[in-house]
Amino acid sequence: MAEPGNGRAVVIGVDSSTQSVKVEARELDSGTVVATGTARHPATSPPVSEQDPEAWWAALVGAMAALGDDARDRCVAISVAGQQHGCVLLDDADVPVRPAKLWNDTTSAPQADALVERFGAERWAADIGSVPVASFTITKLAWIAEHEPDALARATRVMLPHDYLTWRLTGEHVTDRGDASGSGWFDPTSNTVRADLLAAAVGDWDGDVPRVLGPTEPAGQLTAAAAAALGLPAGVVVAPGSGDNMGAAMGLGLGAGDVAISLGTSGTVFAVSNTATHDADGAVAGFASATGSFLPLVCTLNATKVTDTVARWFGTDPAGLADLALAARSEPGAVMLVPYFDGERTPNLPDATGTFVGLRNDTTREQLALAAHDGVLCGLLDGVDALRRVGATVDGRVFLVGGGARSTAYRQRCADLLGTVVTVPDADETVATGAAAQAAAIAGSIAVDDVARRWQLGTGTTVEPDPATDRRRRYAETIGAS
Repeated sequence: MAEPGNGRAVVIGVDSSTQSVKVEARELDSGTVVATGTARHPATSPPVSEQDPEAWWAALVGAMAALGDDARDRCVAISVAGQQHGCVLLDDADVPVRPAKLWNDTTSAPQADALVERFGAERWAADIGSVPVASFTITKLAWIAEHEPDALARATRVMLPHDYLTWRLTGEHVTDRGDASGSGWFDPTSNTVRADLLAAAVGDWDGDVPRVLGPTEPAGQLTAAAAAALGLPAGVVVAPGSGDNMGAAMGLGLGAGDVAISLGTSGTVFAVSNTATHDADGAVAGFASATGSFLPLVCTLNATKVTDTVARWFGTDPAGLADLALAARSEPGAVMLVPYFDGERTPNLPDATGTFVGLRNDTTREQLALAAHDGVLCGLLDGVDALRRVGATVDGRVFLVGGGARSTAYRQRCADLLGTVVTVPDADETVATGAAAQAAAIAGSIAVDDVARRWQLGTGTTVEPDPATDRRRRYAETIGAS
């Protein structure tokens, strides 16, 4: 196995998202990408959104094979950043008792409402930094306790998606404070598990939650079985990993005040903060970062899937829809889209649907395409205002990441609607990059921030704005009237 710091060592970052797993092998010293691989996950369709955790492992094995022998042989450390909030339950034979409920499964909305009503939004915000909604793991546990008590009774441990893959790698039932902060039973300010909140969701269930690791604490080493399955050397160190948004923050090298806007299946806006946030209104989740600070975040359920759907209606692809949208920038018309196609998380409207408002006989395809992009962005950019409202500093750099960042329309309209310069980073897969940076930090016993500087993370293409502030005002009026 290559030794850290000799110029040959490689680290591997894993991004296990709702749609796929992506792996990225980078040289430890320079951060140069030497190989990548990807594999699909089973498709889901909310409001019921579930996947077999075994499928994640099978996809990881397949994606790792694509890296090639050289990259795998040189690996010294690996880290997993995974989709947040999902609920994985294992029995005493370490087999999932049921498919994992994912973050975008909204069937637990009644349980979320009941938990908030029981203690009050202000207490939840004070205790864990967030007010639970249907995406949070604790609400999914409550749903299973109510609807599938036999499954819960057979379960001996609960974990989040990234925890499951870390467990498959190491045999250790662990998590990190970043991903734990989205569970609903962990206080990131005091770094403690709140057994009382967990009991409120599941009663006297005696299953185990993951042990929470610190930012520089390794999860362990690859087991012999995992090393053989993935084609990696024995002794590879496994970093603590984190949630996907925390991974993206590391992959961008975010500093205090920097803002990331992520366009994927969901949309997120987050910023690095040195202090915790507590929003009783529930718009801002008071998450922890993977590096010891905090990561206040706003999440919307509907992002690129909306424009993918509209593109399909138009008989084109996302790039074709982007071209149509940009053609309407000078004459956007009156039409706006409320993009709640799969319900919505922020605002908390799990049963909502999408609506085109302001349709006229002279509305064009181009204007409809622009409304689709603007609707997704306006709802998400309201999150920047929400971060500022709860005391987060958002006056630094603005990054646009995720699959939507490849879209010329999303890039330009994000800058236009914010009225500020937006940077699209050169690193295309920021979550996998962030996981790789964490692996490098663990392997080299240095801070992730030092890795980010050495690898020059956060550099990219800048997009200048042509301010379109009137569109955000009109979107707000549309939401208020709907």
